[in-house]
Amino acid sequence: MASAKKQVRICVVGMGIGKPNGAALARNPRGTVVALCDLLEDRMKDFAKDLPGKVKFYTDYKEMCKASDIDAVFVGTPNQWHVPIALEAVRNGKHVMVTKPLADSEAAAQKLVTAAEAAGVVNMMSLSTRFGNDCQYLGNLARDDYFGELYYARARSVRRSGIPAWNLGFIQKGGGAFRDMGVHVLDSAWWILGLPKPIAVLGAAGAKFGPRGLGYWRGTKAPKEIYEKYDSDDYAGGFITFEGGVGLQVESFWASHQPDEFQIELFGTEAGATLKPLRLYRTDKKGEFQDIDGKPPKSKHAATWDAIADHFIECILDDVTCKAPLRHGLVVQQMMEGLLRSAETGREVHIEASNDL
Repeated sequence: MASAKKQVRICVVGMGIGKPNGAALARNPRGTVVALCDLLEDRMKDFAKDLPGKVKFYTDYKEMCKASDIDAVFVGTPNQWHVPIALEAVRNGKHVMVTKPLADSEAAAQKLVTAAEAAGVVNMMSLSTRFGNDCQYLGNLARDDYFGELYYARARSVRRSGIPAWNLGFIQKGGGAFRDMGVHVLDSAWWILGLPKPIAVLGAAGAKFGPRGLGYWRGTKAPKEIYEKYDSDDYAGGFITFEGGVGLQVESFWASHQPDEFQIELFGTEAGATLKPLRLYRTDKKGEFQDIDGKPPKSKHAATWDAIADHFIECILDDVTCKAPLRHGLVVQQMMEGLLRSAETGREVHIEASNDL
């Protein structure tokens, strides 16, 4: 049943990725950002200047979650804090949207999904690649059977120099390149493929640059007191198998001796595609190869963040079924953690994923 409310009152937690998400939520005529939450008040004051109206500041997320004048919470903190904050929100009856990845571990992700679904609140992932116009275009073509049977995909996110160190959460346990960047291409490729159930994964991962103080954001030199705390991957890659024989090769590098690249490649029985450049590959009835530039319909949204914000708000106010629930984030988390466990053990890891998607 659709809500009788005309506006959703939102608190944005975390002034990093929270800024573009929060700005988009504020641009929606049915959304209003009424509060911000961060450890540092100066960061909140800086963002508040760009928001219409007055906002409350919180430095204690538990206090914020108890506020009766907040309907929904966006969580945009380092990975390790996604679940504690989102759990507190859903326990207080708040709708919740979480930036990628869902959590810093599979167990934490499962705990949050169970709680959110039991609470009956709208729960959603903020996924800037999946909701992007080009990715949506390929996904819609797939659902219209343009590609025939999609049986294989390759997905990779490669940086030549891009280890983030402005928050230690990125590089300590629970962070890492695969959870930070690999999640984008993994989630999007999986969604385009039709959300098949993962069965097993074999992976390799490690840290070849970060612990040496190399490969940090745009070639900056990290001080020893930063890089000596490095405790995660700066590269990861592997192969995931799904029900029906579908395969996905996925790779993510924060630093490498390779050019920057962000790519998804699709292999279908009737056609294939690449995301960047957006291009379709077919063979016509005469056997001639066709390379076709993709032409997605013009989006009504100025930015992908607006598409994400609009969907979250319509799920709350219009009772629309969420296209990216936290349960999707859980399955992606299971694939990521399985790949990283495989890298540690040197063995294939079987995945027990939900059929209820």
